[in-house]
Amino acid sequence: MVTMTTKAYSNLKRALNEGKFVFTGELEPKFSTTIDDVIADANAMKEYVIAANVTDNPASDTGFLSVVASHLTQEATGLEMIWQLRCTDKNRMALMADLLTAPKLGLKNVLALTGDHPWCSPDWRQSKPVYDLDSCTLIRLVNEMVEQGTAFGKEYSGDRIELNVGGAANPNAGPLEAEILKLKRKAKAGCDWFQTQVVYDIDETLAFLKEVNTKTKVPTLIGLFPMKSYRVAKGFDMMVPGVEVPKDLLGKFKAVRKEWKNVDKQRMKEEFLKLNVEFLGPFIKELHEKRASAGIHIMAVHYPEAFAPLLEYIK
Repeated sequence: MVTMTTKAYSNLKRALNEGKFVFTGELEPKFSTTIDDVIADANAMKEYVIAANVTDNPASDTGFLSVVASHLTQEATGLEMIWQLRCTDKNRMALMADLLTAPKLGLKNVLALTGDHPWCSPDWRQSKPVYDLDSCTLIRLVNEMVEQGTAFGKEYSGDRIELNVGGAANPNAGPLEAEILKLKRKAKAGCDWFQTQVVYDIDETLAFLKEVNTKTKVPTLIGLFPMKSYRVAKGFDMMVPGVEVPKDLLGKFKAVRKEWKNVDKQRMKEEFLKLNVEFLGPFIKELHEKRASAGIHIMAVHYPEAFAPLLEYIK
């Protein structure tokens, strides 16, 4: 039987063990041979977050390899990375190879994901999914390799790997009872923290957190998504299953675009940021004051200027 480690190999896990309210960010490598933009974004956000996720082919859209991008960005910036690893593209042999390698690259956090089906991809729908493991069995594998020095019962040589492992949670999933059962399985498998999908409703979020905190005892970071433009907001509303941008907020984004797009684009950007801060700032403040969550995962991809005004709400 695999038991959950309480050991803190990473700064993130150490802060969670100490009960600190933490912020994490998100970085998204592109379909490119360079990650200069990722490193620039990490440098811009590092004073505001304790760690940053590096996505692994999100929405089954191919990008620069997550484990390598995580290593290079961490080395270049000093900001701790949370390397995402999904099961869509790799069988257990490939996943084990990644897990054996990552600690030698200086990585201490991995976020275990089942991953989106290639049918979600804008360009690579002909790809064949693997799903040899799912997120829960991947979490269990990480803990076995950390705690026992084995992988599916086979002992590996050399030093034991040192990784803390997180998992995803979806407050928007229905029914809630089914999602909580999944999270209980992940907790039993050894999940060190949860990061949620994007939420917009504070009452639903608090109800979700009450269930998670009671039934899993796993620290949970709530996912918030500052939307850089009306196009991003509309696309997110239409394309992400289970997530619905509030219609009044979407309408405000549309009105800003209509008023400023052909007049003053810089003013338009400022107004978009203002809308994000006005909507998300009180959300962050309430979660922080009630200590309902362990922190916030701010998915401000290519939008680091959103961090400073949002974090003003907890000062």
